[in-house]
Amino acid sequence: MKNLMKTVAMFFAVAVLFSACGPKSDIEGFKKTKSGLHYKFDQENPGAQKAEMGDVLVVEMKMKMDDSLLFSNEGTPQRMFQVSDPIFSGDVNEGLLMLHIGDVATFAVESDSMANYFPMPPFYKQGVGSKIYYEIKLNSIVNKVDIDKEKAEFEARMEKAREEEPDLIKQYVAVNQITQQPTRSGLYIIEKKKGNGPMVEQGKAVKVNYTGKLLDGKVFDTSVKSVAQEAGIYNPARNYEPLSYVVGEMSLIQGWEQAMSTLRQGSVATIIMPSALGYGARGSQEIPPYSPLVFELEVVSVK
Repeated sequence: MKNLMKTVAMFFAVAVLFSACGPKSDIEGFKKTKSGLHYKFDQENPGAQKAEMGDVLVVEMKMKMDDSLLFSNEGTPQRMFQVSDPIFSGDVNEGLLMLHIGDVATFAVESDSMANYFPMPPFYKQGVGSKIYYEIKLNSIVNKVDIDKEKAEFEARMEKAREEEPDLIKQYVAVNQITQQPTRSGLYIIEKKKGNGPMVEQGKAVKVNYTGKLLDGKVFDTSVKSVAQEAGIYNPARNYEPLSYVVGEMSLIQGWEQAMSTLRQGSVATIIMPSALGYGARGSQEIPPYSPLVFELEVVSVK
């Protein structure tokens, strides 16, 4: 009976051992979770803070498909992931929950699984067993409490900007002694020089010199080289020349399109637009959310 009990005990011990190991990875040096995520740790820091659901991870990462580099921010840690439930079996989100601050790990995801949910590189081929590798160093963690606080503070700033915008436009109009009345949409069009050429209309090819500014005078974009140099935004790789487009074939901000439809070849105008006709609540690069914009326009040609 004793021998039988020993045999049974050994059987269960071996069974538990093998079940704990999970499936075997076909990548040398890697382990594999039951869901199919391949992983290996080059550096582990188990005493440090561990990633939890909802956390935002600040990482340095290389992302590759097999040997082809897709992305790298090595040396410049960035907020790259917010930990969430896996989207598919073997998703990298499962691996993120293994990480502690200071850990260096590589996770390998089956490309064919990922291709069902995300755009893939042009050289991706289905069915050849390629893998997406995430080489990750976890630098720090922004927890959900801090994220919610940041979100609340951001929303408060946005609400304040939204509420203040009408007064800022009124002040700008008063200081600059603008007597022109706005259109029904709130757009000011001050034509400084009336053009006598063809009207800007749907389907016509237009060339326009422009300078875009915030109400404080900061230039965020221009087609004029001298203006760019003076404003400190000159880019030697850019060709400074009039913007060319066919009216109706490009999706431009509403304020621009509304203003241009009132001008002719040869017109020189200043337009002031509320953010609702510009970049609204989302802003754009150098343009903060809820920013009214000023454009100086010169209609060079209309054909």
